[in-house]
Amino acid sequence: MANTPSAKKRVRQIERRTEVNKARRSRIRTFLRKVEEAIAGGDQDKAREALQAAQPEIARGVTKGVLHKNTASRKISRLAGRVKAMSA
Repeated sequence: MANTPSAKKRVRQIERRTEVNKARRSRIRTFLRKVEEAIAGGDQDKAREALQAAQPEIARGVTKGVLHKNTASRKISRLAGRVKAMSA
Protein backbone atom coordinates (compact mmCIF):
# COMPACT_ATOMS: atom_id res chain seq x y z
CA MET A 1 0.00 0.00 0.00
CA ALA A 2 1.20 3.51 -0.82
CA ASN A 3 2.46 5.41 2.21
CA THR A 4 3.98 8.63 0.96
CA PRO A 5 1.83 11.46 -0.38
CA SER A 6 3.49 11.22 -3.79
CA ALA A 7 2.82 7.48 -3.98
CA LYS A 8 -0.83 8.03 -3.03
CA LYS A 9 -1.12 10.64 -5.77
CA ARG A 10 0.39 8.25 -8.31
CA VAL A 11 -2.21 5.63 -7.35
CA ARG A 12 -4.99 8.16 -8.02
CA GLN A 13 -3.45 9.14 -11.35
CA ILE A 14 -3.03 5.51 -12.40
CA GLU A 15 -6.69 4.80 -11.63
CA ARG A 16 -7.80 7.70 -13.86
CA ARG A 17 -5.45 6.69 -16.70
CA THR A 18 -6.61 3.07 -16.46
CA GLU A 19 -10.23 4.11 -16.99
CA VAL A 20 -9.31 6.21 -20.02
CA ASN A 21 -7.17 3.44 -21.50
CA LYS A 22 -9.94 0.86 -20.97
CA ALA A 23 -12.34 3.07 -22.90
CA ARG A 24 -9.83 3.55 -25.73
CA ARG A 25 -9.07 -0.16 -25.93
CA SER A 26 -12.78 -0.97 -25.97
CA ARG A 27 -13.36 1.54 -28.77
CA ILE A 28 -10.56 0.01 -30.85
CA ARG A 29 -11.98 -3.49 -30.31
CA THR A 30 -15.41 -2.29 -31.45
CA PHE A 31 -13.96 -1.02 -34.72
CA LEU A 32 -12.04 -4.27 -35.18
CA ARG A 33 -15.18 -6.29 -34.52
CA LYS A 34 -17.06 -4.35 -37.20
CA VAL A 35 -14.38 -5.27 -39.74
CA GLU A 36 -14.48 -8.92 -38.63
CA GLU A 37 -18.27 -9.04 -38.94
CA ALA A 38 -18.16 -7.50 -42.42
CA ILE A 39 -15.55 -10.07 -43.50
CA ALA A 40 -17.63 -12.90 -42.03
CA GLY A 41 -20.71 -11.53 -43.80
CA GLY A 42 -18.90 -11.66 -47.13
CA ASP A 43 -19.60 -8.02 -48.04
CA GLN A 44 -16.32 -6.65 -49.40
CA ASP A 45 -17.49 -3.03 -49.78
CA LYS A 46 -18.73 -2.95 -46.20
CA ALA A 47 -15.51 -4.61 -45.01
CA ARG A 48 -13.39 -2.06 -46.88
CA GLU A 49 -15.33 0.84 -45.36
CA ALA A 50 -15.06 -0.68 -41.88
CA LEU A 51 -11.31 -1.15 -42.34
CA GLN A 52 -10.86 2.47 -43.44
CA ALA A 53 -12.75 3.59 -40.33
CA ALA A 54 -10.71 1.27 -38.09
CA GLN A 55 -7.24 2.26 -39.34
CA PRO A 56 -7.14 5.78 -37.84
CA GLU A 57 -8.64 4.46 -34.61
CA ILE A 58 -5.88 1.85 -34.32
CA ALA A 59 -3.24 4.48 -35.15
CA ARG A 60 -4.69 6.74 -32.45
CA GLY A 61 -4.29 3.87 -29.99
CA VAL A 62 -0.58 3.84 -30.79
CA THR A 63 -0.13 7.57 -30.21
CA LYS A 64 -2.05 7.34 -26.93
CA GLY A 65 0.08 4.45 -25.71
CA VAL A 66 -2.68 1.83 -25.67
CA LEU A 67 -1.16 -0.30 -28.44
CA HIS A 68 2.41 -0.95 -29.52
CA LYS A 69 3.34 0.35 -32.96
CA ASN A 70 4.14 -3.09 -34.38
CA THR A 71 0.95 -4.59 -32.94
CA ALA A 72 -1.13 -1.94 -34.69
CA SER A 73 0.74 -2.46 -37.96
CA ARG A 74 0.24 -6.21 -37.73
CA LYS A 75 -3.50 -5.88 -37.07
CA ILE A 76 -4.02 -3.45 -39.93
CA SER A 77 -1.92 -5.55 -42.31
CA ARG A 78 -3.72 -8.79 -41.54
CA LEU A 79 -7.16 -7.22 -41.79
CA ALA A 80 -6.25 -5.53 -45.07
CA GLY A 81 -5.02 -8.84 -46.44
CA ARG A 82 -8.24 -10.57 -45.48
CA VAL A 83 -10.37 -7.84 -47.03
CA LYS A 84 -8.30 -7.97 -50.22
CA ALA A 85 -8.58 -11.77 -50.36
CA MET A 86 -12.37 -11.49 -50.43
CA SER A 87 -12.27 -10.30 -54.06
CA ALA A 88 -10.37 -13.37 -55.21
